[in-house]
Amino acid sequence: MISFIAKIVAYFRVKKIENTYSNAIKIQDTIFKKLIKSASNTKFGIDHQFVNIISYDDFKKNVPIRDYESLKLYIKDIQDGKENILWPGKPKYFAKTSGTTSGVKFIPITKESLPFHINSSRDAILFYIKQTGNSQFLNGKNIFIQGSPNLDEINGILVGRLSGIVAHHIPKYLQGRNLPSMQANSIQDWESKIDAICKETINQDLRAVGGIPSWVQMYFERLLKNKKNKKIIDLFKNLSLFIYGGVNFTPYKRIFSKLIGKKIDTLEYYPASEGFFAYQNDQNDPSLLLQYNSEIFYEFIEIDQFENRNRKRLDLSQVKLNKNYVMIVSSNAGLWAYNTGDTVMFKSIIPPKIIVTGRHKHFISAFGEHVIAREVENSINYAAKKTKLTVVEFTVAPMISVTPKELPHHQWWVEFDSYDTRISEFAKIIDAEMKKQNIYYKDLVDGKVLEPLKVIAVPAGSFKNYMKSLGKLGGQNKVPRLSNNRQFVLGLNKYIKKIESEN
Repeated sequence: MISFIAKIVAYFRVKKIENTYSNAIKIQDTIFKKLIKSASNTKFGIDHQFVNIISYDDFKKNVPIRDYESLKLYIKDIQDGKENILWPGKPKYFAKTSGTTSGVKFIPITKESLPFHINSSRDAILFYIKQTGNSQFLNGKNIFIQGSPNLDEINGILVGRLSGIVAHHIPKYLQGRNLPSMQANSIQDWESKIDAICKETINQDLRAVGGIPSWVQMYFERLLKNKKNKKIIDLFKNLSLFIYGGVNFTPYKRIFSKLIGKKIDTLEYYPASEGFFAYQNDQNDPSLLLQYNSEIFYEFIEIDQFENRNRKRLDLSQVKLNKNYVMIVSSNAGLWAYNTGDTVMFKSIIPPKIIVTGRHKHFISAFGEHVIAREVENSINYAAKKTKLTVVEFTVAPMISVTPKELPHHQWWVEFDSYDTRISEFAKIIDAEMKKQNIYYKDLVDGKVLEPLKVIAVPAGSFKNYMKSLGKLGGQNKVPRLSNNRQFVLGLNKYIKKIESEN
């Protein structure tokens, strides 16, 4: 009955959303005006003269781009119990997230913004059902590998990880079908939690799995431990859908195919503590539908201009295809011209569809090459496909200090699922593909400023065990795809040498 009703709901809901595609820019303008009006009497609104903001140009003059550090004093007021600071009243939750420069962040989630986190996830599934006709997964069990649902409290505001907060708002039609149990989900130690989830799910009719790919990979591997010659599909014969978000799935495709033993559908979300920004609405198109009707006002700044004093802020009506933008948001959670740190590229204007290209601060540009996450992910996936090697995890960093006999270069630290002698071939394919992906990298290598990249194969389990040693296993923690410094790879190398010396 649920799967039948879902198809009917999907048809009408998808049609309703599709009918708004051509009005996305008008909808954004309406949202902008509504947000300004709603927050005019807040402390932030008064400080930034919201009553005098009539147009987007007024907003740009009155409200500068800000990161979390620039928002901290307002957040502190809210934590002290004050109301009407960033948004009328007080937030319902703080989503607790770890920042690379600001330490722990507390991102407000209001009673007005919370439904859009839930509804966007639902709409993504309805698009999938309408296109594929597959609603049978709703008749079985579904599991979402997520953060702990345990919540703390600050002056009446509940505090926790975003995925843990969302766990308290599972739609009624999914309740009773969702795993894991609250008890297993609340286990703090990540490996113990995965073991408990495995025990709960091993004999269930599991049909859909969701979570960050590295978390789900760990879950699959633990399920198959000591089960020789078995695949996930042998354990869950009706498994048909994998829902993911947080990282690009492309580098994980090969190892997931190997673990599952069968190709299943995938569905990509783009959720964040600051808002649910986009989701995949077409199985034949990897780009994501921007959530332009979710009470979030979007701005974009070309990445090459971002550090300039006179950087140009653009709204949805001004963006162009295939340009790399830093995404800025204002929302009914009380965020104003907030730098998400994410970089995106538009692949369609009507409807507005994007791909996530990386993080503004996660890049390599030691020599002006400005290599981004999307380029390295595409390149390593291409090399894995060509060589049929399976990559478990990887990270990339510049090597600047070299011997007189070698030039600077990029180091790719790669963990494969088994030892292979074709590492040099693998490196050559990646290097050739990187030249296609990034013209600046090509010019630097061809001009003998950089050597071709080098691949360093690391022992099995190195990334997982190193992250565990840092206390960053599971949760929202992810291995950085690339860095403009060597901090992560130096720590990884030191850890590997320590383990080797002990053995």
